[in-house]
Amino acid sequence: MFGKKTETTGKAIKPKKSPLREWLDSILFAVIAATLIRFLTFEAFAIPTPSMESDLMVGDYLFVSKLHYGVRTPKTPLQVPLTHQKIWGTEIPSFSKAIQLPIYRLPGFTSVKNGDVVVFNYPPPKTGETDYPTDLKTDFIKRCIGIPGDVIEIRQEQVYVNGKVMPTPERAQTTYFLKTTEELDERFFRKYDIVNDFKSPEGPFINWQPLAVYNDTTKTYKLVGYRVNTTQHMITKFRGFDWVKGIEPMTEPAGQVGPGIYGSSAYAWNQDNFGPLKVPKEGMTIPINKQTIAVYGPVIERYEGNGKVEITATSIQINGQPITSYTFKQGYYFMMGDNRHNSEDSRYWGFVPADHIIGKAVFVWMSIDPVPADVWHKIRWNHLFRLIN
Repeated sequence: MFGKKTETTGKAIKPKKSPLREWLDSILFAVIAATLIRFLTFEAFAIPTPSMESDLMVGDYLFVSKLHYGVRTPKTPLQVPLTHQKIWGTEIPSFSKAIQLPIYRLPGFTSVKNGDVVVFNYPPPKTGETDYPTDLKTDFIKRCIGIPGDVIEIRQEQVYVNGKVMPTPERAQTTYFLKTTEELDERFFRKYDIVNDFKSPEGPFINWQPLAVYNDTTKTYKLVGYRVNTTQHMITKFRGFDWVKGIEPMTEPAGQVGPGIYGSSAYAWNQDNFGPLKVPKEGMTIPINKQTIAVYGPVIERYEGNGKVEITATSIQINGQPITSYTFKQGYYFMMGDNRHNSEDSRYWGFVPADHIIGKAVFVWMSIDPVPADVWHKIRWNHLFRLIN
């Protein structure tokens, strides 16, 4: 009944597992181990867009530490292991909303600092995208510019935090007008790592583009130069070419409202001139008026768990009751991409709630060029095992 017994000892012999059973047990152990490692320590991410170039390139694979800021407890526990929003290769959701838990954060050994490169859940749902639970929203990676309580301001592309200049990252990119007498092509720009990417989930990113003027008399266009998105280091190189007749930064003027800029319903801000704006801090109280509603209204409505929130240009009602002031329940962060003119970040969609923070990006372990010049350059050797700072 309980298995065969040996003649000498009388002990039951444990039935030997079949090869299939051993294989299934090994797979189950690997899935459990990988799930625990991914949840408690490090998680692998890939860079899909150029918004952090040239610090992080499209095709970079990196590890993100959850130990730095503390592990989040899951909001959505009913989920297929090692998936995110959908089951691999299908459009089938990998989770159930039947159980939604409050999010807590276990102790970490540091907190988010100004200048950290942070992975987080993109707060507002994209147009046409499912409004996923917090822990299943799309993953984004940006540099933290402002922590709770900071006052952020951008003047002519220069970032100020609490009135002091925040140093621009060494590899940060921005846009310049390159006036030239020579006609340049894709091969030239690729040589200097200036590559157009048309496959990004955030949309087309154009890092170089010819600029021409139209002559009414001859009915023709004349090339005058190029719009180039690159680093200050590369611009210094270009200044040494004799066919370069001038280089000017393409900065939007102060007082001009930029399309899609956060808070533009009340403020004349753009991507190069923004703020001053105070980042919400837990316990911070604000008055309710047109100016505060423009920048804090979406926060009160989406991320504070306030139930039914009704907002107009000049008033806010919570569960049917008008309010004249509001005290924030959690802290928030202001994030920007290093590719300053090619980044969808807090200048466009606002603050990142503390419970949306996933972890700190620590190092690149692999880097694959999606459009290499040749097979040897498929791997970006100089990016391998590079620490992120």
